[in-house]
Amino acid sequence: MAAAKIKKGDSVVVRSGKDKGRSGTVLQVLPKDGKVVVSGVNVAVRHRKPTQVNPQGGIERREAPMAIAKVGLADPKTGKATRVRFETGKDGKKVRVAVKSGEKIDG
Repeated sequence: MAAAKIKKGDSVVVRSGKDKGRSGTVLQVLPKDGKVVVSGVNVAVRHRKPTQVNPQGGIERREAPMAIAKVGLADPKTGKATRVRFETGKDGKKVRVAVKSGEKIDG
């Protein structure tokens, strides 16, 4: 399995689809499905009947998973979407680096 280029807590920008250009933080990564859940992006609306747990019922809004290929990591300098590459840091650890600016993302 390849190393994860996008991780939980990362700031990302949506590159394509109905939410193109919007940004948010990654709430969850689903590597087996190749999907991510981003806060405030790809919001699905469900009409719920009243139940014992939720006696009021009503409209529920929730972020739905979206393809990891549709999002790009936000560049630390510019805030625009960038690709990610890996380099070996000074201490011998693998660090993520933004391709556009060359900024280190973690480390």
